[in-house]
Amino acid sequence: MGLVQNLVKRLPSTPSPPSLDDFSNQKDHVAPKLAFFKRRIRLKGNPKISIPLGVVLLFPCIVLILILILVIVHPSSPGTIFIPAGAPPAIRKISEEHDKVFVTGCLEPQTNGPRANAVLVVLARNSELQGVIQSIKSMERHFNRWFNYPYVFLNDGDFNTTFKETILNYTSSPVEFGKIDPDMWGYPDWSNVEVAREGIRKQGDKAIMYGGMESYHHMCRFYSGFFYKHELLAKYDWYWRVEPDIKYFCDMTYDPFIHMERAKKTYGFTIAVKELKETVPNIFRYASAYKRVNNLTSKGLWEMFAEPAEVPKFPQDDDPKYKPPLPEEILSTEAGQGGLPDVDPEAMEGEVYNMCHFWSNFEIARLDWFRSKEYNDFFDMMDRSGGFWMERWGDAPIHSLAAGALLSPKDIHYFRDIGYRHTTIQHCPANAPGNRQLDRPPFLEMTTKDEKKRIEEDEYWETWDSVKENGVGCRCKCDTDIVDVEGKLGSCMAEWVKVAGGWASA
Repeated sequence: MGLVQNLVKRLPSTPSPPSLDDFSNQKDHVAPKLAFFKRRIRLKGNPKISIPLGVVLLFPCIVLILILILVIVHPSSPGTIFIPAGAPPAIRKISEEHDKVFVTGCLEPQTNGPRANAVLVVLARNSELQGVIQSIKSMERHFNRWFNYPYVFLNDGDFNTTFKETILNYTSSPVEFGKIDPDMWGYPDWSNVEVAREGIRKQGDKAIMYGGMESYHHMCRFYSGFFYKHELLAKYDWYWRVEPDIKYFCDMTYDPFIHMERAKKTYGFTIAVKELKETVPNIFRYASAYKRVNNLTSKGLWEMFAEPAEVPKFPQDDDPKYKPPLPEEILSTEAGQGGLPDVDPEAMEGEVYNMCHFWSNFEIARLDWFRSKEYNDFFDMMDRSGGFWMERWGDAPIHSLAAGALLSPKDIHYFRDIGYRHTTIQHCPANAPGNRQLDRPPFLEMTTKDEKKRIEEDEYWETWDSVKENGVGCRCKCDTDIVDVEGKLGSCMAEWVKVAGGWASA
């Protein structure tokens, strides 16, 4: 018995459960640490109401978290808002139901292969020479050094000798210089010039972008309905528009004209964005009227640019403002009064313009489409409306709405693999993975007289961005100061994907 008692005494004792007094002491120990947050702040002007300091500090944090959640999960959110500037967006494959990338990654350029009957078109003035040089250097480095397509330069004035001689130094391709006839640039005979100029002045007073620049209006009208009629373009079937001050980021080692022909495409783009609403307040009503007058039904592309209008609400019988209109009152009732709903002036055929358009400063297209009776009937109707002066209609929404009315998604090609920048908008794809990146042949720009600088220019392109899953580019090296348009608010990528067949499942 004594042995058992000794063993029990040597066993470690089991701690007893905490008492209520222990909990009270622990609470008193922690309380001073939280006392600061329990301090109450009285509201100025009403000393009877006070709020704990902790609540005051916590409230803005909760609001900020809620805002971030709403931005991330909102349907219109691009989902890439936190991507560093310049980085390609998360790559998602687009359905190939109507269109697909022609070439993923690089090819060995077929320098002796077949050529399309195509031309590179540049609209410029003598004063834009430096910007044109930048564009030609980029075009030659990344594409035309292999394919040698001809250039046509157009101007509403005369090109001077300096401009011509300089351009000829930057390319070995054939070059033609042309002047735009007055009937293609300026006011048509049927217009009231003073009324048109007053409309342009008013746009300038309202600070509408480029709205007060007369020459800009003429340029938009020229690219909408006349460039394809110029005599220097008459012999060509295809054109690629080249603007001053542009940059390409990827090597284009295949011939886009040949691939467009093989795929039976009509129009190609690389950027689709939304137009400034104040520049085109009435454009959609005329485009929609063209469809209606010609009994056209959508082939599937119109839905990229149009969306259903909100259904107007009629006053209900129990609404104190409701007055059942007499038959003779219906025609004289003002909108918003009596039994008639407010009418959206932009809503046509139950649709409104979502402001999307193909950014036409880059486009590759069949010239016979622009020359077709259907397109020219569309342009003539738009032109006669006066919107090129009374508003600031650009050629981009004109081309896009015409395509929406006349073409189908299978006629359109998205050059997702072409990296391109103009002003502050760029699309630059991620490079294709696997063995699709080939060694780059050097391209020493001989117009750069300083040999060291010439080598440095070429060495910059010797290293390119890393490859990425679902990437499609060839040796792309993107600018890093702005976000790719695919992941940017104002992009129309979602609208294109919708009509192109949606996102691919894998």
